[in-house]
Amino acid sequence: MSAALLATLLLSVSAFIHTRSADPRMRPENAYADLFWRGLAFTALVVWGALIARTFYTSHWADGVAALFGSFALNWYFGWRGPRPAWPGLSMLFGVVGLGLATWSFMNE
Repeated sequence: MSAALLATLLLSVSAFIHTRSADPRMRPENAYADLFWRGLAFTALVVWGALIARTFYTSHWADGVAALFGSFALNWYFGWRGPRPAWPGLSMLFGVVGLGLATWSFMNE
């Protein structure tokens, strides 16, 4: 599995969890942490789109389709499980790790 595919999956879940956590009880209590999470989720969504576009442009079309379907499948799974109290932390962790992998992928792959 390439770093780009793994980054695509992590960034997709990170942005999806943020959009599903509209309830104030599912948000970080600290206003700065909530602002950081919002920025991280937006950045994750933008980089996810860039990774998908780059995958379709530089790789075989099947790699891009696999990244899209993998993202949709993971988002469905997390949506099916329903909101959990650990989601904000998990989303931020996925976002930071995904952005790190995406950076490495853009520089080395």
